[in-house]
Amino acid sequence: MTDTDHNFLTTIGAPLPQADDGHATLTMDADDRHLNDAGTVHGGLLATLVDTTMGAAILSVVDDETPATSQLTVTYLRPGKPGPLTVTATVRKRGDRLTICEAEVKQDGKSLVHALATFALKEN
Repeated sequence: MTDTDHNFLTTIGAPLPQADDGHATLTMDADDRHLNDAGTVHGGLLATLVDTTMGAAILSVVDDETPATSQLTVTYLRPGKPGPLTVTATVRKRGDRLTICEAEVKQDGKSLVHALATFALKEN
């Protein structure tokens, strides 16, 4: 992937995930621009982070295929606040055309989000 592939991540102030062997991690600092009206980290940001990090985990184990999210379930466990967020993702099951991936967002050692997704793989 090139930097131009990540214009949205740049817009929201998130770095590229680091990925290897079916695992990926993304760490970013949430600030005031990432909060909702209640003063907590916006759920849309959290969903974007898990989706992006899971995609990176999958890309670390596929050759010449592009993952596309076909189903994403995000369970919000507690609200986030401004400060560091750590997202981890792991490929759980790889099929011929579909791959299952799981992710978590933590802040201060506590889980904010658990996510499970199915990705369709398309040959480039």
